[in-house]
Amino acid sequence: MTAEPAKVLTKADFESDQEVRWCPGCGDYAILAAVQKLVPTLGIPKEKFVFISGIGCSSRFPYYMNTYGFHTIHGRALSVATGVKIANPDLSVWVVTGDGDSLSIGGNHFIHTLRRNLDINVLLFNNKIYGLTKGQYSPTSEQGKKTKSSPNGSLDYPINAASLAIAANATFVARSFDVNTPHLVETLRQAQAHRGMSFVEIYQNCNIFNDGAYEPIVARPVRDEGVVELKQGQPLKFGKDMNKGIRIHNNQPEVVTIGENGITEKDLYFHDETQENPSISYMLSQMDYPRFPVPMGVLRNIQRPSYDAMVHEQNAQIIAEKGPGSLEKLIVGRDTWEIK
Repeated sequence: MTAEPAKVLTKADFESDQEVRWCPGCGDYAILAAVQKLVPTLGIPKEKFVFISGIGCSSRFPYYMNTYGFHTIHGRALSVATGVKIANPDLSVWVVTGDGDSLSIGGNHFIHTLRRNLDINVLLFNNKIYGLTKGQYSPTSEQGKKTKSSPNGSLDYPINAASLAIAANATFVARSFDVNTPHLVETLRQAQAHRGMSFVEIYQNCNIFNDGAYEPIVARPVRDEGVVELKQGQPLKFGKDMNKGIRIHNNQPEVVTIGENGITEKDLYFHDETQENPSISYMLSQMDYPRFPVPMGVLRNIQRPSYDAMVHEQNAQIIAEKGPGSLEKLIVGRDTWEIK
C-alpha cells in the first residue's frame, strides 16, 4: 500500500470563512493577501501554523487565517506566543501586532522576547496611529501630530521600531510596506527561514485616521527616490536612474551621486546583514525621509541559539542527570509546612 502524496496547498486553503472586516482601503488587506500567498509555499503542514495577536485593527488577523490561532489581550501576544512555542516547538508561530499593541502597553514584552531570541515570527503593522480606538496618537506618531488625544500636537518623540529591535539585540530585523507585495512576500519568506526571533516592521496605511502617512516615500511616483532596497552584498543604490547611493563617511551615512566628485559604485556601502556588531544596522534603521531614502529589506540577520531550543536542551540535560521528575514528590516534598 503506497502513501497518498501530500496535498499541494494554495492560498485558498488559508482563507477562513470569516468576513474580513477592516475599513475599505486599509493596508491590512494587502498584508493578509501577502501572508496567505506565502504560507502555502513554505512546505509546512497547515496544522503546524499558529497566528497570535493582541488588541488592535491588526489583531483581527487570526480570524482570517484558516489555521490555529489566538486573539489575546492588549500587549500580551508575545507572552502567549512564548508559551505556545516552548510547549510545541515544532509549530510555526506568527505574531501579528500593531505599533500601539506592541510598543506601548506591550513594550516590555516586546523587548524581552526579542532579546531571548524565541524562534517565532513577529509582524508589526505600523500605521503611526491608534486606529481601532478612532485616531489617538501612538508611540510611532511623529512629533507635533494632532489627534483626538493631542489636539495641540504630540510632544512625544516617536519610537523607531526597527531601531528598538536592533538595540534589543534581535537576530533578524527587517522592514517592508503593505503595497509592495513582491518585496513583502520575499521579506516574510526570509523571516520564516531564520532560526530565531524574526521581526518585520511593515509600514501600513490607515486610510481613515492617518491616510497617506507614508505617501512621500512609497507612492509609485516617488518610491524610487524615497526608498533604498537592502540586498545582501550589494551597494545601496536608489533613484529613478539608480545613480544615487549611500556611503558611510566619517562614521555617518550620506547621500551621494555616482559620477559626481569622483564618486563610483565602489565608494558606496555594500550591505552586510550578517555583521555581528549591530552598529551599522542600527545606523541604517535611523535613516529617514526627507534627508535619506528609507531602507527596506533585511537590516540584520545573524545566527544565535534560540530560547526555546535552549529550554528543551536544558530540560533534557537535567532529566539525564537526575531522572524524570515526579509531580507527587514535588507536591509533598521538603518545602511544605503544617499549620496548627
